[in-house]
Amino acid sequence: MATTVTTVTGTLIPDPPLKLELARIEDVPEVIQLWYNAFSIPSLLAIWPDTPGVRQWWESAIRYDMLNKPREKYLNVIDSQTGRIAAYAKWSLETSKERGPRFPPWHPDMDARRNEEYFQRLEEIRDRLVGSSSKNFYLDMLATHTDYRRMGAARLLLEWGCQVADQENALIYIDSSEAGKPIYERFGFVVQSMACGLASMVREPRTKEV
Repeated sequence: MATTVTTVTGTLIPDPPLKLELARIEDVPEVIQLWYNAFSIPSLLAIWPDTPGVRQWWESAIRYDMLNKPREKYLNVIDSQTGRIAAYAKWSLETSKERGPRFPPWHPDMDARRNEEYFQRLEEIRDRLVGSSSKNFYLDMLATHTDYRRMGAARLLLEWGCQVADQENALIYIDSSEAGKPIYERFGFVVQSMACGLASMVREPRTKEV
């Protein structure tokens, strides 16, 4: 079932004005640049080193998702004054079983064995906490450019995913850093486990009162 992307009005009024849009193929290079701006820390660069080959790997992976996986939704928050991408998220609106492999084969610049073991462990935790068959979504990625921190960009991306999950009565699972926990907790996510240096968090769907 396809999911329609609709604009969500945030509870904050960011400055500069920000708007939510579905990401396009032509946005992919800027999305990758934003990812490295947001996540240039040793632990993540050990997984995804900033090399031309790995950037090409990212581009191929994201383009494949956009063209072939309708339940993998890439969304951008756009600075409507400049057109820059302030933040982006990848929402996986399916279970791990429905989605299949999260990533394509690793690039030679990456440590394939270590990466495979690490992400297999994360998948096992997700399946243990929410099940591989019960309806659950996954916030696969959320990154905000350093120029746009604390302006409401992440809130817009979270509001969209939580709204869709509530409409479809789906759990949401995320792997959060320690720094990211507070904003997720404000949206109803609860820590269920700590592993691999991340907080495994789950949000129950909210139903409207009759």
